[in-house]
This record gives sequence, C-alpha cells and structure tokens, in this order.
Amino acid sequence: MAQAKISAFEPALVRTAALAKALAHPVRIRILEILAGRSGCVCGGLVDLLPLAQSTVSQHLKELRDAGLVRGTIDGPRTCYCLDGRAVAEAETALAELFGRLRRDASRSHPARSAKVKKEKS
Repeated sequence: MAQAKISAFEPALVRTAALAKALAHPVRIRILEILAGRSGCVCGGLVDLLPLAQSTVSQHLKELRDAGLVRGTIDGPRTCYCLDGRAVAEAETALAELFGRLRRDASRSHPARSAKVKKEKS
C-alpha cells in the first residue's frame, strides 16, 4: 500500500491491517506456534522444524519482526527469536475488535441472515 493511501486511515486500522498481513501465511502462523511452545527464545534450529530453506524462514521472521510479533536478539553468530507477549495480546484484541464490529454491522445490515445463522448453530 502506498504511504499516501495509508495516511488516509486511522492508525488503529492500519495497525490491524499490518497484523493481519503478518498472519497471512501458514508458515508465519507455524513459526508463532513454535515460539509460543518454547519456554525461552529459539536460537537456531527453527529451520530444522520447518520444511523451508534458511533464507525463506528468515524472510518470514522479518515479516513477523516488522509487525512486532517477534523479537530478535543477536547471540554471537546467530539471532534468537521470542514472541513479544505484549504485541500478541495487542493483536488478539485488535482482531477480536475487528471481527466483533464486522459481526455487529453484518447483523444490523442483514438481520434475517443473522437470525438464520444463529438458528443453524443451535
């Protein structure tokens, strides 16, 4: 997205879009799951857990770092990666709020369809 176009939107909306973009690939979600399942940071070995080349994993980690979901610290010749718990909580809140708004707006716009969906779930 061009910077001029992004500036036309609220910062919270731009942040939510950036988080969604970071989550828009299954490899990135898997990386987050791997990092979440570790008690500490992962220093190397991440590539061994994924069916991808080092350069590809690095690109995905860069996207996650740029979104703030992952922190990378240099430890000698390698980088150690950890989840940023605060950013993960922020992403959870932002996405929950987005989908909550979408659900509310959709039920107002299409009350008959919303009632049908509720009935089918019962």
